[in-house]
Amino acid sequence: MKKILLLTTFLFLVFSCNQKSKVEKEIENSIVSVKLERFDKIFYETPISQFGKIKSKYPYFFPKQTPDSVWTNKMSNPLYRELYGEVQKKYKNSDTIQANLDELFKHIKYYFPETKTPKVITLISEMDYQNKMIYTDSLVLISLDLYLGKNHRFYEFPDYLKQNFEPSQIMPDLVDSFAPYKIKPPTDKTLLSQMIYAGKQLYLKDILLPEITDYDKIGYKPEQLKWCQENESYMWSYFIEDKLLYSSESKLANRFINLAPFSKFYLEIDNQSPGRVGTWIGWQIVRSFMEKNPVSISQLMTIDATELFQKSKYKPKK
Repeated sequence: MKKILLLTTFLFLVFSCNQKSKVEKEIENSIVSVKLERFDKIFYETPISQFGKIKSKYPYFFPKQTPDSVWTNKMSNPLYRELYGEVQKKYKNSDTIQANLDELFKHIKYYFPETKTPKVITLISEMDYQNKMIYTDSLVLISLDLYLGKNHRFYEFPDYLKQNFEPSQIMPDLVDSFAPYKIKPPTDKTLLSQMIYAGKQLYLKDILLPEITDYDKIGYKPEQLKWCQENESYMWSYFIEDKLLYSSESKLANRFINLAPFSKFYLEIDNQSPGRVGTWIGWQIVRSFMEKNPVSISQLMTIDATELFQKSKYKPKK
């Protein structure tokens, strides 16, 4: 009996691997070409006398109520030009970004065939870290000044923010901006609903960015991911014992879901923990659900949090 079970498990794994390879091969052979435009280069390398041409080509970047002098002054401002110079050092060649964009949108087109392939424009956003990436159905804006590397001398941000100012975060951030267009919003404000929503967002990265590490998907350092894995059972017990899953207390999002230097259990372990541990556990719940209920990705995006949680039969790894 034991031999039969082992054989069955082996065959299942082989079949799963073959299926995955078949899907990835189909995606690899598809043709998707993303149009990438370096607006940052155009803006800072065009003579001020020709500013009108830039404005005509990219009117959505220049609000009518803003005088042209604001933009022409920016074109010649030494600080902005120095920032542009740093962006150029890091991204003189756009080939890697282009290749990664093409690969990502091949996956998006496979799983969400109705999705349009947008034009992608890179720019410099004056260090607006809350808008590193903007996605619409026809346009993606990438602020390259926020992907210069966490140790760049221009970054005067807390470590928990600038640790994700790395080139490796460009594609994960793009998926984060894409996700709200596909995931049904939570129907309530319980911690569980917020965890599941964030977990679906990370699961999208599992399928759209299969070659990226888990710590890059969630924006953790490797040791932060390891901390979550080693303390999964403990964190889950804390949520259950304190009856937090179905609580709608407003502070819970900041304690366990939103960007933060650490999570707030109000215990000695707080300073050892990474932020957003509720997001990480939500990810494990969604993964558990998909292992036991292999629905389509479109179906997954619409399933209610409570139903998903119950069918996931999630149990933390000890």
